[in-house]
Amino acid sequence: MALDNHPMWRAPQHHMDAEHAHDHVHWVELFYDLIHVVIIFLLGNYLSHHLTVEGFFIFAGLFTAVWFAWADSSVFNSLYVSTDFKHRLIMSSQIITAMVMAASIPHIHDKGWMFFALGYAANRAITAFLYHRTERLGVEESILSRKTSRNFALLALVFAISAFIPAPYSYMLFAAGIVTIQLQYMLPKVGLLELDRFLPRLGHMSERFALLMLIVVGEGFFKLVVTLSEKGIYKTNYEVLSNFMFGGISVFVLCWIYFDFAGNGKPKDTKKSTLVSWWLGHLVLMLCAIMVGVALAGEVKVGFWDPYPYKYAVIGCLGLAGYLMALLWIQYNIEHRVAHRFATAKIRMLGVALALITLFVVPHVPALVGNLLWGSALISQIAIPLTRAYLTLSKEEATSAEQEEAVQACVTLPQNDD
Repeated sequence: MALDNHPMWRAPQHHMDAEHAHDHVHWVELFYDLIHVVIIFLLGNYLSHHLTVEGFFIFAGLFTAVWFAWADSSVFNSLYVSTDFKHRLIMSSQIITAMVMAASIPHIHDKGWMFFALGYAANRAITAFLYHRTERLGVEESILSRKTSRNFALLALVFAISAFIPAPYSYMLFAAGIVTIQLQYMLPKVGLLELDRFLPRLGHMSERFALLMLIVVGEGFFKLVVTLSEKGIYKTNYEVLSNFMFGGISVFVLCWIYFDFAGNGKPKDTKKSTLVSWWLGHLVLMLCAIMVGVALAGEVKVGFWDPYPYKYAVIGCLGLAGYLMALLWIQYNIEHRVAHRFATAKIRMLGVALALITLFVVPHVPALVGNLLWGSALISQIAIPLTRAYLTLSKEEATSAEQEEAVQACVTLPQNDD
């Protein structure tokens, strides 16, 4: 067997050139996702300890930066089927850069910033090298690899410079680099989305989104369990344990509504507006999911009759409202599902309205009432569509059965002899 036929030595191939390019995620990509469990947990911790407007924006900025780094790597692996051992070594070095970024988050306000920015710069440089490698190997003869590797190399330099200049200019330069990452994709005429070969495997990307979503939503379980374990489960009463279980169910329902109505969904077409909406919709959805997960940690801090910690309530209510709106936007931009018949915009807006009502009510009512209101906002998003689907489909099934019986009766009517 020639080396080129063995996955360990086979050169990367653009999926449009490969004979058998499936959409399933490779184990190396899954391992890369593993480090993001730690990153998301540490970002959630940061938000928990900085429940201020400034703290939220720093959290949102860090998450957006990390998410784009993850997404850019995912796009490359979706464009090019890469399984050789050199690619695996390169991905291992990219995992190291993500580890450095993760370890920097708790001290991001001071000396941790330099390590985060340098880790991010190295991550971008590795992405640039991945594209450069496809051009050097002759895998990509169009301008795609050359243009993308040049862009990421320049951005890596920008992020590296931001590590050494004083604040707030370092943050401003870094933020400008983050915006530029997206502009390189989306700008009219010159953006990468204008290139015919810049079309990732949409099934592969949707699976990557779904896998990261599991990690992001699962962060809520981390927060609940760690918070209760630190408090001491033996010190709690039935009220706190009930709240704890309510939080776990809420995390599960968050995941449920995503996978029923949007998870693993491919974009409905390949228009630029659709792809961008699908892409950014998942960014907002995951950001809001972390907010909800952090907010649920407040469940183990109160009993039934205490007021819910208001700072946690704010991010929980706004997070749920944003989550439902992002979910609706993703639904609109993916291929139609039967479930979309029953999860309409009105139902999503009902959940948003209840979440916002909870935001204004929660300071004046016991936590039990706040949980009932907020829980209604969330659980309505699966309970109403399920109920409507059962009633509608049962009625359609009965009608169809009646029509079949009528047709069968007409067929079997006795014929009169002339």
